[in-house]
Amino acid sequence: MSLQRPNGNSSSSSSPKKRKTEESDEELSMVPDMEAAGSTGVLSSSADDGVNNPEIEQTQNATSTAKRRRGRNPEDKEYRSLKRLLRNRVSAQQARERKKVYVSDLESRANELQNNNEQLEEKISTLMNENTMLRKMLINTRPKADDN
Repeated sequence: MSLQRPNGNSSSSSSPKKRKTEESDEELSMVPDMEAAGSTGVLSSSADDGVNNPEIEQTQNATSTAKRRRGRNPEDKEYRSLKRLLRNRVSAQQARERKKVYVSDLESRANELQNNNEQLEEKISTLMNENTMLRKMLINTRPKADDN
């Protein structure tokens, strides 16, 4: 991270002093604005005055860098990865529980269908036996052709 230097330092020696005095006067008038803007997270610039204030620019650069680097902090990365890992574990546990419930429901449904199938097979067997018995009774009750 590099800090910007004031624009007038590399020229003559009298010009930087004059510029520094102008900046000091503007800094005094800008202090309440910076405090109010600092509490809301917005910094006002001195672009309206036509004068470049390096302290305000440095503050703006520092806050914008802080905003950009918020997610790059190793502790923050570790916190986020642990949080993601915890969410993943919880999600996996919930998925396993849902699977258990699903498999349990399938097993109970399979048992019900097997029982129902066995009952239907018994009913078929009973009805077939009854049908053959009735056919025999019908044959026995018919008059035979030999009797005529």
